[in-house]
Amino acid sequence: MPASKLKVVVTRKLPAPVELRMKELFDARLNESDIPLTPEQLAEAMQTADVLVPTVTDRIDGRLMARAGQQLRLIAQFGAGVDNIDVASAVQRGITVTNTPGVLTDDTADVAMALILAVPRRLHEGVQIMEGGKFDGWTPTWMMGRRLSGKRLGIIGMGRIGQAVARRAKAFGLQIHYHNRKPVGPRIEESLEATYWDSLDQMLSRVDILSVNCPHTPATFHLINARRLALMKPEAFIINTARGEVIDEAALARAIRGGKLAGAGLDVFEREPSVNPDLLGLPNVLLLPHMGSATIEGRTEMGEKVIINIKTFADGHRPPDRVIPAIL
Repeated sequence: MPASKLKVVVTRKLPAPVELRMKELFDARLNESDIPLTPEQLAEAMQTADVLVPTVTDRIDGRLMARAGQQLRLIAQFGAGVDNIDVASAVQRGITVTNTPGVLTDDTADVAMALILAVPRRLHEGVQIMEGGKFDGWTPTWMMGRRLSGKRLGIIGMGRIGQAVARRAKAFGLQIHYHNRKPVGPRIEESLEATYWDSLDQMLSRVDILSVNCPHTPATFHLINARRLALMKPEAFIINTARGEVIDEAALARAIRGGKLAGAGLDVFEREPSVNPDLLGLPNVLLLPHMGSATIEGRTEMGEKVIINIKTFADGHRPPDRVIPAIL
């Protein structure tokens, strides 16, 4: 089918240049209201669309996939992660799944580094003090945080984003430690002066700051649980810009409230948009509204990748960002 005839259903509002280009190239049905589709609305879209363009807020499980029409042949995710999609079910039904990797690396790493800087140095508390009119002048022992230089940063997941975080952190004098399914190449490891830990438990007990940069998969669900949190130093901090499900939020809140951890910086949450109420109001916890990739440039480039994947698929070729279940 010619690309111009493809019925493409987009589930959320995308950057204006991306939507304009989609309307030029395809028979695009856009979501002008930006209100998330209900499961029933998603099912209706999948029964009529040739291509579905969902986002991480759309949960497309096996039951929903079973309701897809025979004409649906491509799910072109607007996002790098695909944990919201039952990829195995899609492939079983002959539906190709694509994503938008690579373009979010620097934006997400910037936010991770911002949290690494902000939480140990208590910047969130400082802003609250100033906004509350509680600054009475400098004193030698007030608002003391933790120095970054010389501290150990542990990174879980040394993919593109993990490596980008490591490069930034190294420039601030942090020692790089990491846990991954396998070590990165020797050149990368040498350039980052990074230490690989096959044992996550052993790494956790030694680091001062932990940055979570791995995807959410069945294997990483609650990877950081109560047992592993107990291995960490009481003066350690946790940063998460990956997926909320990787950390047991209830256990994290208990550890922080009980003085077993020094604090946390979170951009993602286990049950978004809900946030565990025990994490709210804590002065040593900085919460952001899932804005790691929220740059004009990044979101536009994501849309451009979606369009390339659709156009390539329509032309009868393998999309460049096809998701393969075996590597998830």
